[in-house]
Amino acid sequence: MSNITLKGNPVHTKGSLPSVGTTVKDFNLVDSSLNVKTLESFQGKKKVFNIFPSIDTPTCASSARQFNEQASALENTVVINVSKDLPFALGRFCAAEGLKNVETLSDFRSSFGDDYELTIEDSPLKGLLSRAVIVTDENNKVLYTEQVAEIADEPNYDAALEALK
Repeated sequence: MSNITLKGNPVHTKGSLPSVGTTVKDFNLVDSSLNVKTLESFQGKKKVFNIFPSIDTPTCASSARQFNEQASALENTVVINVSKDLPFALGRFCAAEGLKNVETLSDFRSSFGDDYELTIEDSPLKGLLSRAVIVTDENNKVLYTEQVAEIADEPNYDAALEALK
């Protein structure tokens, strides 16, 4: 169980992020067209999983924008935004913001949060995903993880992207 905070108040997640050197688990996430995407959908690509509670918060929106901006410069890399938001809300946000360099996927009907041990177990955000970043190589091996200690804070973009070099 990870101990994080929401505006200074204690929050607990289901567990801990995958360890560096391990292989990430497969998943079934839904895109804005209601297509199911799996790990195989991104076969042969390096992956940056930008995971957050909801696109409708300033910090989550900022992380989606920031990774979108930096993704265009990364070779053979896909940024995958993941939240419990409905696919329609995620698609609407990306369209309004002009985000074209990221995949934005919903965990609204899958076990991703539990499988990756990111589900928030208590607090007003219970049931949503915690803010985290997981970076993998082309073979789905974990290169970097960050469980953001304060949900209202942004992740360390530079460290995540540096792991891909």
